[in-house]
Amino acid sequence: MHILPPAEVGMAADQVDTPALILDLPRFERNLERMAATVRRLGAGLRPHAKSHKCPAIARRQLELGAVGVCTQKVSEAAVMVDGGVANVLVTNEVVGDRKLDRLAALATQAWVGVCVDNADNVAAVDAAARRFGATVHVLVEIDVGAKRCGVPPGQPALDLARAVAEMRNLSFAGLQAYQGRAQHIRDAGERHDAARQAAAVTAETVALLERNGLPCTIVGGGGTGTYEVEAGSGVYNEVQAGSYIFMDADYGRNLGADGESVRDFEQSLFILSTVMSRPTAERVIVDAGLKAYSVDSGMPLIHGMSGQSVQRASDEHGVFDLQPGMPNFRCGAKVRLVPGHCDPTVNLHEWIVGIREGIVECIWPVAARGAVF
Repeated sequence: MHILPPAEVGMAADQVDTPALILDLPRFERNLERMAATVRRLGAGLRPHAKSHKCPAIARRQLELGAVGVCTQKVSEAAVMVDGGVANVLVTNEVVGDRKLDRLAALATQAWVGVCVDNADNVAAVDAAARRFGATVHVLVEIDVGAKRCGVPPGQPALDLARAVAEMRNLSFAGLQAYQGRAQHIRDAGERHDAARQAAAVTAETVALLERNGLPCTIVGGGGTGTYEVEAGSGVYNEVQAGSYIFMDADYGRNLGADGESVRDFEQSLFILSTVMSRPTAERVIVDAGLKAYSVDSGMPLIHGMSGQSVQRASDEHGVFDLQPGMPNFRCGAKVRLVPGHCDPTVNLHEWIVGIREGIVECIWPVAARGAVF
């Protein structure tokens, strides 16, 4: 059964059914424009990560502002983006297994499609799938620049794997994937930027090694919302892969700038709209948004406008918090905006993004790649 949207275009924002994922459009648009302008000014390209929004309508907005393409983490996400009109998609992940690789190769007959590798056997498997479909797949060698996740070590191991890619008939060596994921949420600005600079330094050495051996890197990709200025201005990275900047969340809000205050580069634009459904005691407030409406891997959602107050506990369908001094006396039926702890997995819990401007629903976008985790 198709799930109907929680709103209609033209209705007042306070009439949106809850829980719902709502987007403050002016804030969202300023975020889009700021990232596009900053990365362009610093001399790099922007390839925003679509795993944050899973929404072709948003991807198209990013492309209109000059993005070179988008990133996804999974083949199924990439398929949704291509079907939604995105002609350039990089899967910033390793893809293993014949079914997935066949889907990837089939997509490469419709659009520019790239993928990351860190294993010679996987290189051969990607090439075999591409041959089956008569396609060319663009391949980035992923190097581990500090995230301690996927990737070969920088230097000679990366060169050896790049040579293996270049030898394959249906693969095109495209460059390096060098994402320092751990750096994104280091709270101290100096430490965060130092980690990103260290990643850029070892990446630069690997790029130079590959070039000396006849393997120039068309793409050097990485970077995120926490470190985008370092990568964009490094002279090493030419594609910045930030994703969360369009929405933001409570976790990114804990990052500090050089002044010791919260980073203010981007505005919180994404909220979970909830309704007070019960007031069983004078102190306790129950909203209708629980674990099925937001991710708690980065902590409970904040209560927007309430000076760092958060939902204190949650179950499947309920969020619970106690009234604190200075908070309004929320009545039953009152609407409460919650700031997700982590925007990416929160978006994946919703079918729709409801865009709000000046208190009115302006647009309703499907989260078309919701559940696209394979």
